[in-house]
Amino acid sequence: MGRKRHKKQIKPEIEKEVDYYDLKKGAIQDLVEADESNSPEVSEEELQKYRGRQKFKMAPWLVALLIKFWFAGAVCFFFIWGLGLYLADVLDTLVVTAIAMGMVTDLLTNNILRFFAKTEGENDRWIMVTKRGYISFVLNILYAALVVLCVYSLYAMINSAFAAALNQPDRVVLGVEPILFGLFYLGFDLLFIYFKHHISNILTRSKVSTQ
Repeated sequence: MGRKRHKKQIKPEIEKEVDYYDLKKGAIQDLVEADESNSPEVSEEELQKYRGRQKFKMAPWLVALLIKFWFAGAVCFFFIWGLGLYLADVLDTLVVTAIAMGMVTDLLTNNILRFFAKTEGENDRWIMVTKRGYISFVLNILYAALVVLCVYSLYAMINSAFAAALNQPDRVVLGVEPILFGLFYLGFDLLFIYFKHHISNILTRSKVSTQ
């Protein structure tokens, strides 16, 4: 009598694991090959279900200005107020503040602005130094030194005007504090950025006209 050949039976639990593996492998393959051509369209209503619902929405430009203002005020709080007793000389205070402001701008402020941008490069209009790398680190420190010097000069002009009006040469009416420093720094920063874009537009129009 010939031997009866028995079909090799697969245990149910092993068969489930094989099917589960095939399912996972297929899902991974679909994910790898996914692009705009083979991806299904999703309605805006469906996307809203998975997005965080914000009770209060702020305009992107307002968010950018608040970020820049907050970091400028924070630098004033930690370095001008925090190190004010240890840096008696005004020049030392300006140098330390400029270095700190440049580092914060390069490492924190600009990167956060890029992170909150809905599209790549959207918030570059609020950034003075858009290049990245070691060169941006140096340029941001030099730029911060310019803005800090302008802020210091504005404080000096305001106090000098009040001192002359009150006939008290040694009177300091307006002291340095984070909120006003942040507003002054933001104001000069936006002014320089405006000049940058204005000059860039002039150069672009001149190149187009010469072609």
